[in-house]
Amino acid sequence: MALPPDDHNHSEWSWDAIAGSMEGSCARAVELGLPSIAFTEHFDHSRWRISPPLADPASAEALSRVSARLASLVAPDGCFSPTPFDSAGYLDCIERCRATFPTLRIVSGVELGEPHWHSEQARRLLAGGAFERVLGSLHTLKVGEDLRDVYGLFRDWPASEGPGGVVRAYMAEILRMIESSSRFEVLAHLDYAARRWPVAEAGPCSPADFEDEYRAVLRALGQSGRVLEVNTRLPLDPLVVRWWHEVGGEAVSFGSDAHLPSAVAAGFVEAAAMVEAQGFRPGKAPHDFWRRALVG
Repeated sequence: MALPPDDHNHSEWSWDAIAGSMEGSCARAVELGLPSIAFTEHFDHSRWRISPPLADPASAEALSRVSARLASLVAPDGCFSPTPFDSAGYLDCIERCRATFPTLRIVSGVELGEPHWHSEQARRLLAGGAFERVLGSLHTLKVGEDLRDVYGLFRDWPASEGPGGVVRAYMAEILRMIESSSRFEVLAHLDYAARRWPVAEAGPCSPADFEDEYRAVLRALGQSGRVLEVNTRLPLDPLVVRWWHEVGGEAVSFGSDAHLPSAVAAGFVEAAAMVEAQGFRPGKAPHDFWRRALVG
């Protein structure tokens, strides 16, 4: 089976892709024989409160290279402020890579963080039509007067609700994002909250434990005519793709969520087989979304 296109990648134009390289990722895509690669750089305007040790820049030397970079972006009020997206520089780099890799379809794109909270900024960015692939994602949740990164919330969520409370709150906000923003075409990493599930304390996390919440989100996504991403950073559970098919979802995209060239299309062989088993097939062109299989 030919590999599907990788529609979710980050390069040096994303604030968190410390080792990112658009040229290096293109070279890797050519090596793998991918039909296309999309660079969906972060477009973030949410400022979220950081817990120690990132809140203390003095500890940066003891942290990893990535953590040290994040620590440098923590403001005096203890909130993390993502760097602005240089769209002009990014688009110039896209054109240089297209000239360097003429046999590879290179797709421009952006990952809109919390687009329902930053609608005007998203509108201005997309007004010129330069971005072909637009993802919508949720990385933070409102907790009282603060925004907090979802990963850190498993440490601080009320014990009475347990870690499941984080997942339920995340799914509820995803539903609001779908229903109140039309800026994005593809919903990225629906299972984002599960990436830091505390297995040691709470045991395995299964989507079946949150079936009602998942189905509500998938129904709304399908009714809006949008696309579900199969993100391979953490392999998406087949149950979610099965439910997507059952509620009438028409298409899926594949995204490695790579932040460095070696991670491009990671896990795609297994993901493609799983998605096909749930009733989706490659589109008419190699770079298309995979579509619901016709019956009969």
